[in-house]
Amino acid sequence: MQTVETLNEGLKRAYQVIITAQEIEARVAAEIKRVAPQMRMPGFRPGKVPGNLVRKMHGPALTQEALNSSIQEGIQQLVAEQRLRPAMQPAVSLADDYELGKDVDIKIELEVLPDVPAPAIDALKLERLVVPVSDAAVDAQLRRFADQQKRHEDAPSAYQAATGDQVIMDFAGKVNGIAFDGGTGEDMAIEIGSGQLIPGFEDQLIGVKAGDDHVVNVTFPADYQVEELKAKDAVFDLKIKAVRRPVATSIDEDLATSLGLESLEQLRGLLKGQLEQEHNGLTRTHMKRKLLDQLAAGHDFPVPPSMVEAEFQQIWAQLEREADSEADPAAARAEMDAERADYQAIAERRVRLGLLLSEIGQANGIEVSQQEMNRLVAQAAQQYSPQDRQRFIEYVRQEPMAAAQLRAPLYEDKVVDWLFEKAEVSEREVTREALEAAIESDDGHVHGPGCGHDHDDGDGHAASAQPAKAKAKASAKVAKAKGDSTAEGDAPEPAATKKAKPAAKPVPAAESGEGAVPADGAAAAKPTRKAAAKKPKPAADA
Repeated sequence: MQTVETLNEGLKRAYQVIITAQEIEARVAAEIKRVAPQMRMPGFRPGKVPGNLVRKMHGPALTQEALNSSIQEGIQQLVAEQRLRPAMQPAVSLADDYELGKDVDIKIELEVLPDVPAPAIDALKLERLVVPVSDAAVDAQLRRFADQQKRHEDAPSAYQAATGDQVIMDFAGKVNGIAFDGGTGEDMAIEIGSGQLIPGFEDQLIGVKAGDDHVVNVTFPADYQVEELKAKDAVFDLKIKAVRRPVATSIDEDLATSLGLESLEQLRGLLKGQLEQEHNGLTRTHMKRKLLDQLAAGHDFPVPPSMVEAEFQQIWAQLEREADSEADPAAARAEMDAERADYQAIAERRVRLGLLLSEIGQANGIEVSQQEMNRLVAQAAQQYSPQDRQRFIEYVRQEPMAAAQLRAPLYEDKVVDWLFEKAEVSEREVTREALEAAIESDDGHVHGPGCGHDHDDGDGHAASAQPAKAKAKASAKVAKAKGDSTAEGDAPEPAATKKAKPAAKPVPAAESGEGAVPADGAAAAKPTRKAAAKKPKPAADA
């Protein structure tokens, strides 16, 4: 194999590689020698089929296979000899005039990972914003929890339903006098004022009594999920079977024992633990964002354009999905287009931070153990239907890039935790509202007495490397699209680790129909039910 470098510009590389016809022919001959003893052909004893006959029958296919394997080995040899670190899969092209049996002239183009400078981590300074859990906060959480446990009891027959009451009814809906799929049902329970049904429906239930026949006139929203019902006027004939009034849940020992707990004090302790865990999560989110801001501001090196483009396309695809769900998709897309450059800057920052964190982790021996990896795979497999979970697990085992995609968020968190230990960290108490506002703000700073900043428009706070306007929007929007670090910061694994997809991806349960709306559309006029209130868990398990 002959190799000539044709481009060395920045992070871009290109090579001309010549694989001789003799090399390919040697592979073909070796393969014929290997398979001929295994072949069966009329007129020949097993294992005695002549090699020239095997070549005559399968020569073109064997040559093509030898060509493909030669190219793959050629790429691997090139990467090893030139000590390249490809950022993405190299692009390979054959000369236009290539014919089987001739020397192979191929062009290999790729981008390499940059040499990341030694990370500056000695001067990291962070502020840990701490939210103490007060008795009042626990009381409020306990009240909310008790409200979620409320039950309803039948009202007297003459009682007229009001907001907060539960109505049990049969219904039959029509559009232009014609019944539609999903518009008929029995014994549906709905709480007036819950907002579970289409706008205007619940309001017209106020005043109904058990035994009433009632008519509701509504208009389906323009963005309703069923295409043929969008913006259509509908009439629902109702049979009111019962009206039930809410019964407040008392906060007492009985509430605790009904949940299988020993005492009300134990319930309060569990709820306090959940609040502490929530506050700790918010504190970590804020610290991580400030950490990444400092790393981004202190490091500027070139990043592979292909990785940036791959990252941008993931961000953009999520934004497009969200825009399509807006009331005015065209306006939402126009807003996106106006801020396209901001999102491209976010993509570049994410890639640079991903490479930087990877460099820090490798330099300091940070790893994800096999036990941790097994747990990640098992957790990810739960999103698939039972019959597809094993397929997913096998796929991850066979595809290194798929495994890397799962590993990356945990690896990043371990690097971030290591950096927290190395940083100089001060601590300040704030309210939960102030902490949440800091996370949503452009600079993440909580203003308050003793913070050391002027509280006006120009406090001298270090500007983030990420555009401020786009940063707030990306934190909210991109987090929904990605299951990685975006919810806490914006430094994912390098985009190169995100390209692999299974040849036959297992179908998630939600896509395979499990738990979905019945095929007959019976839920077309119904809302998605709110999840029942869950029993509080100990903080360590929540």
